[in-house]
This record gives sequence, structure tokens and C-alpha cells, in this order.
Amino acid sequence: MNPQITKIRRKLITELDKERYEHTLGVMYTAASMAMRYDEDIDQALMAGLLHDCAKCISADNKIKMCEKYRLNVTEVERENPSLLHAKLGAFLAAKKYHVEDKAIINAIASHTTGRPHMSLLEKIIYIADYIEPGRMELPNMAEVRKMAFEDIDECLYRILKDSLVYLDSKGKPIDPMTQKAYEYYKEVLHK
Repeated sequence: MNPQITKIRRKLITELDKERYEHTLGVMYTAASMAMRYDEDIDQALMAGLLHDCAKCISADNKIKMCEKYRLNVTEVERENPSLLHAKLGAFLAAKKYHVEDKAIINAIASHTTGRPHMSLLEKIIYIADYIEPGRMELPNMAEVRKMAFEDIDECLYRILKDSLVYLDSKGKPIDPMTQKAYEYYKEVLHK
């Protein structure tokens, strides 16, 4: 395995709680499997999967403070639900703390929570791998979505975005506008 990945794994095991670290490994290996399936760079998928939640275990208050300190824009929805900030802050930390220079990896980390229109293949892989990794709590339709991930990546992405919006709406939780934009974009792309 890439020595940089091994070094970062050793660091993350001390920074993430046990469940988050196990989830991270699940996403990393699921992303690598999907990269093999879709002929994407495996090392990029491994690195983006490994670092996608590097800011997840930072407290909500500290996420906001760090974003303000590093001049990362915080929206009203993110202030209401600071957990959403872990993607944006994680992308920043991947570059500054873990010395990742690859913009494709940084973008995949940044968009893995909300999605966005015009996602790259690597971004789609990380977004989906985060949702389907083997340790993830079983959600409705999970078996179908996992199968779809290896058959039609855009259809799978659309399905996850749609299911996420339905779930958030049913729970009365705020919806990040970027998730709605991503859903509308892929709905149009797939002519739904």
C-alpha cells in the first residue's frame, strides 16, 4: 500500500473514535473496489476514502470555530447542523494537515456529504462508498443500492440523493441546498 496512506492511517487511528475509524476503513476499501469497477485511480480512491471523515470527530463548536479561523464559508444550514461542516473542513485538513495536493481527492472529500451537480467519477465513488460501506447501518433498499453501485453509478447516485431528501424531509431536518441542486441535476441528466 502507498506509504502515505499507511502513515495517515496510523495518525487517524488516534484521532477518530473506534466506530468512525472502522467506518473510514470500510469507505476506503469500498471506494477502492468501486474504482476498480469503474477504471478510476485506486490510490486516489483509497486516499479520499481514508480522509473523507478526518474532521468528523471534531466537536460542533470547534468545527464552526475552525471554519471561521480558516475563512471557510459557513451557511445557515451548516450552522443549524454543524455535522455538515466535516466535509468542507475535512477537505481543508486533508490539504493542510495531511499534505494532500491532489485536487480530485480534496474535491471528493468536500462533496461527500451533500453531493453537487457535475460530480467527477471520484466524487461519485466517495459519496456512494460512504453510504454503502459494509459496516453502515442497514437502510431501506440497501441491498438494491449496493448492487446498483457496481452496475450504474449515476443511477445509484440519483437514488441515494432522492432517498436522502425523502428521509430528511420526513424527519423535518434542514436540507442543504447543494443536496437539492445535486438531486435536480442528476434527475435531469437521467431524464427522470
